[in-house]
Amino acid sequence: MIVTFYKYQGSGNDFIIIDNRKGEFPKTAGKIISNLCDRRFGIGADGLILLEEDDRAHFGMVYYNSDGKTGSMCGNGGRCIVAFAKYLGIIKENTEFNAVDGLHQASINEKIVRLKMQDVKEIMEKSNCLFLNTGSPHHVQLVSNLKDFNVKEEGAKLRYGIYGESGSNINFVEQKGENKFAVRTYERGVENETLSCGTGVTAVALGMHYWGKTNGETVKLHTKGGNLSVQYSKAANGYENIWLEGPAEQVFKGTIEI
Repeated sequence: MIVTFYKYQGSGNDFIIIDNRKGEFPKTAGKIISNLCDRRFGIGADGLILLEEDDRAHFGMVYYNSDGKTGSMCGNGGRCIVAFAKYLGIIKENTEFNAVDGLHQASINEKIVRLKMQDVKEIMEKSNCLFLNTGSPHHVQLVSNLKDFNVKEEGAKLRYGIYGESGSNINFVEQKGENKFAVRTYERGVENETLSCGTGVTAVALGMHYWGKTNGETVKLHTKGGNLSVQYSKAANGYENIWLEGPAEQVFKGTIEI
């Protein structure tokens, strides 16, 4: 079959997005999805997203990692699918969509997309790191000289050595100012460093507040793919009103036979 696809990127985190409202895409064909995401033999992407009909919201989001397996929530992917929904005329400025972790509110103003994340009720503190779930599991660890840090090697060690086969995303962080942090992320499912991770920078922002590294309720995050911001409110138990904000844009459109 011939499939029309769209390539989107959000701060360098790139996705193949397909309009699957008619339900024609072979969702259980993991090998097809991993081939499409392959950067040498396919289109190339960190993940593949299907936009589908949903009876609870404007649309549904189904996310696959680049290994072809269904993934947990993807923050940058969520922002990109909002931009895609506007492109299709499904939404205007404000929307609500359904993802694997539940309903998400979002808004779009030109290329800037704000996405509301789920509340975070628990942060686990270990000897030199934090672990929390922001829709996806995340390890957060402060390091020095982040620019030259071997993210792929060290991330893989932690991803498998501590968290086993199910794994966790691994975020390495360096403070750059009172409310500014640089972040590099090793993503499970991609099994490599990505240029940006939306749920990852969300985890970092909350983690840095939890650790007392910032007192503000807006944190600026610099990734290799661009800049993002996270706003939140401290709750009696964890964090709420969490918003991930940054650019999302269409890169190109094409067709491919699968």
